[in-house]
Amino acid sequence: MTSYGGYQQTSYGAQGGGDGGGFLGGSQQQGSQGGGGGKSYGDESLRPVTIKQLLDWTEAFPGQDTIIDGSPLTQLTIVGQIRKINPQATNITYTLDDGTGTIDVKKWVDAEKSGDDGAEGFNPDMYVRVWGRLKSFNGKKHVGAHFMREVKEFDEVNYHLVEAAYVHLYLTKGAPTQGGMGGQQGGGGGDGMFVDGGAGAGGGGAGQQGGYGNANDRTAGMAPRTKMVYNYMLNAQGGGEGVTVFDMARDTGLAVDDVRRECEGLMDGGVLYTTVDDDTWAMLEV
Repeated sequence: MTSYGGYQQTSYGAQGGGDGGGFLGGSQQQGSQGGGGGKSYGDESLRPVTIKQLLDWTEAFPGQDTIIDGSPLTQLTIVGQIRKINPQATNITYTLDDGTGTIDVKKWVDAEKSGDDGAEGFNPDMYVRVWGRLKSFNGKKHVGAHFMREVKEFDEVNYHLVEAAYVHLYLTKGAPTQGGMGGQQGGGGGDGMFVDGGAGAGGGGAGQQGGYGNANDRTAGMAPRTKMVYNYMLNAQGGGEGVTVFDMARDTGLAVDDVRRECEGLMDGGVLYTTVDDDTWAMLEV
């Protein structure tokens, strides 16, 4: 799939690792992951995803094609922070964290071309973008990386999360209704994958209904920023103590004060409540 409701994927600035339009060069010649039969060029399109989406997918049997949001996933791109590096003789394993989960990324080393593909030279805490495929070995998932590069502007981290959310919503709920995105292209988020609503989108309070969902959806009528906080909390793994506004701000890209206001508004609506202190929130049973 080359576009989603008129939204065009970017080439993400890959040097030598991809061509324009969100595809990796030569992908049409590669078969499906672990499966037989050739796939069309469209089936080999590059999809932005979060690590949580990859971890939530369950392989029913060995060699099964990866299906996320009801659509086959072949080539993917993720953005995250390196937490750990484990160099081996034949590959380097990077443990990557994007705020939704952690996953190992394996980059195979070509001894004859060492240092030419940018695989070496990464350091812990550095943000990187990875292009590759989801793999599973002995029940443990990892991403087999075709190409990696450093992320030098943090805006790219937030942009990737918004882009992944947009594609998730397009695949699960269809194209946005006219004017439903509030003039923001790629501004939707996604329940069940990270957040809902556009990162950095303006406006709190009800009355601004997005282009997804229906009248029976609990988020119907919520402003984009309110949806973002609501869906973040819906999928949060904070345990009994809840999640702090600082973690929410870090993961969603919103300002801490904006997160506080949205949490207070959701508390007034009977959705959230404070736990150990005024800055730690949990969701009531839904």
